[in-house]
Amino acid sequence: MQSTSEANQRIARIAAHLHPPNFQMMEGSSSIGRMNCRAKGAAPGFKVAIVGAAGGIGQPLSMLMKMNPLVSVLHLYDVVNTLGVTADISHMDTGAVVRGFVGKDKLDEALTGMDLIIIPAGVPRKPGMTRDDLFKINAGIVKTISEGIARCCPRAIVNLISNPVNSTVPIAAEIFKKAGTYDPKRLLGVTMLDVVRANTFVAEVLGLDPREVDVPVVGGHAGVTILPLLSQVKPPCSFTPEEINSLTDRIQNGGTEVVEAKAGAGSATLSMAYAAVKFADACLRGLRGDAGVIECAFVDSQVTELPFFATKVRLGRSGAEEVFPLGPLNEYERAGLEKAKKELAGSIEKGVSFTRN
Repeated sequence: MQSTSEANQRIARIAAHLHPPNFQMMEGSSSIGRMNCRAKGAAPGFKVAIVGAAGGIGQPLSMLMKMNPLVSVLHLYDVVNTLGVTADISHMDTGAVVRGFVGKDKLDEALTGMDLIIIPAGVPRKPGMTRDDLFKINAGIVKTISEGIARCCPRAIVNLISNPVNSTVPIAAEIFKKAGTYDPKRLLGVTMLDVVRANTFVAEVLGLDPREVDVPVVGGHAGVTILPLLSQVKPPCSFTPEEINSLTDRIQNGGTEVVEAKAGAGSATLSMAYAAVKFADACLRGLRGDAGVIECAFVDSQVTELPFFATKVRLGRSGAEEVFPLGPLNEYERAGLEKAKKELAGSIEKGVSFTRN
């Protein structure tokens, strides 16, 4: 016959799945706390927090990360609506244990002990809005989150999605420097959507499967700072001048294409979530110790005279362990690089200046 303790534990395990999650439940309210109960089934893996989990990018991003077998614990944080998203996603029969946190006073709890922080928090672009317009709102959001990371999980890998990335990454870097926790290898601006678009658009022109195409995209993550290196496409191929102009323009303005197509109903949320998960998975494989994990990211860099720049990086246990040079550029790309650097310099300075106010 089961002991009273064993019976209570079994009842608690069943109750955790039958009743909507109450993540603020006190440990002393039953013989076994629901959070501990649910965590007993966690698969081995990494602890990941998504900050901004209830938003347009955050919700599909949360769902896709719940499906990742490398994730053991998934913390979902937002200032509103997080518990509903958490309840919904927690019903998925995958290994990751999901916990929800709502409100500014729960930020530290959501971040503590995490291996990877993914930040899609902030307002989305609307028709007619530039990434620069986003700055005034999103800069403050990123500052607050960065301060929380410095307090609670300074050794975590940070994937920063919040736009404008060209400015928000420098903001996070300055906050970490002030806190004495800055490790340039662990702060990564997510530019994967530019790569995903480049692979897709180039594959359309070449008549290939996009999964077989690799287009390096360097520079930054806005307009002319997005520089696809079409001379370095794999598999090797050639393009007409018209194709180069058309592809470059479409890759640089892919976000605007989606904003206009949605006609006020949102921005590139679904493809951004996909790209973010693809990059996060690469980071987790790097943390696991996999060899040869190489992706593009906007990082602290000495590739150019600018303090931050997007190039290919090798991901490992400590983040971006190697930053690769640009490689050979053709005349078109060299001209594009100069335009990108000029625009990027102002965006970086704008982020740094924000932290001095």
